[in-house]
Amino acid sequence: MVESLGTSPTRAESDALVERYSAELLVEGWGLWAVEVLGGAPFVGMVGLHRVGAALPCAPAVEVGWRLSPKHWGLGYATEGATMALRYGFNKLHGGGLNEIVAFTTLLNVRSQAVMGRIGMVRDVGADFDHPSLPESSPLRRHVLYRARPA
Repeated sequence: MVESLGTSPTRAESDALVERYSAELLVEGWGLWAVEVLGGAPFVGMVGLHRVGAALPCAPAVEVGWRLSPKHWGLGYATEGATMALRYGFNKLHGGGLNEIVAFTTLLNVRSQAVMGRIGMVRDVGADFDHPSLPESSPLRRHVLYRARPA
């Protein structure tokens, strides 16, 4: 199980995600980038920017996101990568940068919420939402929304 994200994807689901993220990189020129540890693991997860799906209440938006192998949690990789992704989004995209970047996670995922705070994002309590792709009975359904704007 991936903490606060539900079950781990099957191989087919994982392959489909890689295809989707690769296509986004080709179309946008940016997306979720692979994270490797120099002198260590060749792939520990991904960090970057991603367009929010249209079904989510915060759409249209660009989100900063991360997924790392549990062996690499708590080592600062999410914070470092997300900080760089925000910097890239605010300074490089769309001829001068984005006006806002969002992040969201399940209410239960306090680790990711802590990363969001460390990178300067602010929770928008009034915009918290129930994730439409999760059943009403799921403890992961309620999501918190954080926002960041350029300094």
